[in-house]
Amino acid sequence: MAEKSNKRSIFSKSLDLFFEGTAELAQFTTAVFREGIKPPYEFREVLNQCYEIGIKSFVLVGVTAFILGLVLVMQSRPTLVEFGAGSYLPAMSAVSIVREIGPLVTALICAGKIGSGISAELGSMKVTEQIDAMEVSGTNPFKYLIATRIIATTFMIPILTIYAVMISLMGAYIGSNITDQVNINFFFGRVFETLHFKDIIPSFTKTFFFGFAIGLVGCTKGYNSKKGTEGVGQAANASVVISMLSVIVIDMVVTRITSMLGYL
Repeated sequence: MAEKSNKRSIFSKSLDLFFEGTAELAQFTTAVFREGIKPPYEFREVLNQCYEIGIKSFVLVGVTAFILGLVLVMQSRPTLVEFGAGSYLPAMSAVSIVREIGPLVTALICAGKIGSGISAELGSMKVTEQIDAMEVSGTNPFKYLIATRIIATTFMIPILTIYAVMISLMGAYIGSNITDQVNINFFFGRVFETLHFKDIIPSFTKTFFFGFAIGLVGCTKGYNSKKGTEGVGQAANASVVISMLSVIVIDMVVTRITSMLGYL
């Protein structure tokens, strides 16, 4: 009986934490839209955050995307050749990378790097009372700190995805030349013959939702962090976990919607 009671208690606490986190996220989203859309706008800070969030992530995203395309071809080629479908390797790589692998992996990388960075930065400002000082001085922290970061992630994740897809396709081309000699014009000619707007539009559109979710979760956890420096670490960890889960759920929902609309 005691063991069953303990399991129920753990389940009840987990459920309470889930609903509390959902309510916190909903309230924070409302506050962001309410405060962030009011003028004046912090264009300079948005550009600064685009540089910090996007440009500084190019190396990590590029290296990961290149290896991703290389390994995809190296793993897929033996099976395709076995079934006599080696010529379909460029088409398979293009569809896989553009539709799913490129956007999803890029978002997951950014959820780990960018989401934790935003959360840790805002959490440190919260526990050291810098945000309170901003409010006292008449600066709106939602406008200067929160809205700028969410806007930056919303628009930089799609740009990083386009960059990652191009690098990944180049990695796929190099991977196809490890064992065979494939002409670059033939490879990319097959890539562009295979891809259509129905492949590109849904995968590109969902990256905006990925970016918004990553920025929103990171800002929410960082802004509401407590318990001093320990709370900052907990907020960064929670931000990574929830951001990655949000990206996967959004990907599933968007894939289902596009399938219903006939894009897949």
